[in-house]
Amino acid sequence: MARSRYNIFDTSQPYFLTCTVVQWLKLFDNKDLRKVIVDSLNFITKHHRFQIYAYVIMPNHLHLIALSEQLSKEIASFKSFTARNIIDTLKSQNENRILQILAECKLKFKHDRTYQIWQEGSHPQEIQNEMMMHQKIEYIHYNPVRAGYIEEPMEWTYSSARDYNGIKGPIEVITDW
Repeated sequence: MARSRYNIFDTSQPYFLTCTVVQWLKLFDNKDLRKVIVDSLNFITKHHRFQIYAYVIMPNHLHLIALSEQLSKEIASFKSFTARNIIDTLKSQNENRILQILAECKLKFKHDRTYQIWQEGSHPQEIQNEMMMHQKIEYIHYNPVRAGYIEEPMEWTYSSARDYNGIKGPIEVITDW
């Protein structure tokens, strides 16, 4: 039985996805951990594993609109790869308190790991039409504004809001859809 009511059915459509850190820990306030996410997403797009239409990296989660023929597999791979790299980075930075929390968050049925970085699932929502695409992009871009970090979406470096305003951001996105 699936652990989530959210599933990816139509791989010809983009999906709105959310990846959340366990306990809502603000791991991505750490520039090295944020770089793991940026580098991984850039690798995925460079190697055509999926296309990104919008994104935002917040301190404790990220949102994406992405398209891939194997999106479920690619998101699982992304989460697995980034988790390993985040753990290695935390170990190299002697972040023992955070590692202890991540060890306590590991789900009991996960026998193949010591730590848990990501919450289960990515809550995929199929983008069904252009209006929904606009709504989700606006939601993504205004996420740091609603959180009180900034006044305007373009002020957030780790967001595709810049790309949609003609300024290249740190992650390759497709703005012409």
